[in-house]
Amino acid sequence: METLTITRPDDCHLHVRNGAILKTVLPHTARQFARAIIMPNLKPPVTTVAQALAYREEILQAIPEGVNFTPLMTLYLTASTTIDEIKRAAECEHIHAFKLYPAGATTNSDAGVADVTQIYPLLAALEKYDLPLLIHGEVTDEDCDIFDRERVFIERYLLAIVANFPALRIVLEHVTTKEAVEFVESASDKIAATITPQHLLFNRNAMLAGGIKPHYYCLPILKRETHRLALVKAATSGNPKFFLGTDSAPHFTNLKENSCGCAGCYSALAALELYAEAFESVNALDKLEGFASFYGADFYGLPRNVDSVTLEKNDWIIPASYDEITPLKAGELLHWKMV
Repeated sequence: METLTITRPDDCHLHVRNGAILKTVLPHTARQFARAIIMPNLKPPVTTVAQALAYREEILQAIPEGVNFTPLMTLYLTASTTIDEIKRAAECEHIHAFKLYPAGATTNSDAGVADVTQIYPLLAALEKYDLPLLIHGEVTDEDCDIFDRERVFIERYLLAIVANFPALRIVLEHVTTKEAVEFVESASDKIAATITPQHLLFNRNAMLAGGIKPHYYCLPILKRETHRLALVKAATSGNPKFFLGTDSAPHFTNLKENSCGCAGCYSALAALELYAEAFESVNALDKLEGFASFYGADFYGLPRNVDSVTLEKNDWIIPASYDEITPLKAGELLHWKMV
């Protein structure tokens, strides 16, 4: 196959930050994706409808002229979130979900929830108003091994959430383990998951073998090869519970390459090409369109896009740097390129 044309995809998990860095990174997403679910973990976090609408306007101003791109906004769920705010969010056409961060789990998650059981009334409201809950599914206990945090979160919290709120739509974001895949597969059709390009392409050796490579460091962290293979199998299975979410997370290179580097991989520069590499590796390019373009839109109750994008077999090198940001696989060869 020398070319691949698919319905224009959506990115169901994206960080674009704000300010100057937003203007740098947004064009990379907008040229590939028609829509994106925008994460709310700014400083300060986006916790109200008013803040989300203001952030949306900032994003709209950063879209290149002539490009059709729609940001789909989310609110940051905290212990201080009110049921009235959830109701306002449900009534706003631009708000599509709430995001749950366990406190301290990842970048800008300090305002997250310390005890998930204490926000059950808020989860009941999300269920009532049919607003999806997007979960960064990791515990943050110091005594829990970082490679086990996703599995433990599922066992300790997520099973109970699903049992108590069976009608609540939930996306387990950026799944990284065989256990997470099995949980989603066995759950009701209210439960879905996003999968990133880095977790499809790399295991933890890419980050740690032969020296520490900070641009492969993200949270949840890369896992063993057995887990990567389980993710690839899920993503290429045609199961509509699994869909594209890059979790592209830009940080300036100097903030990644230091004694306490930030978590996050910047994949937006070549996101669709990276996914194509992963799908081609198991001869499943025919499954990419559903994963990238259909299943996320269906889960969120959005119309499928009608325009298309084309990739061609064309070797190119990902730039070593882009405006002081080091992209995923910087300086390395890719075999697909969007045209």
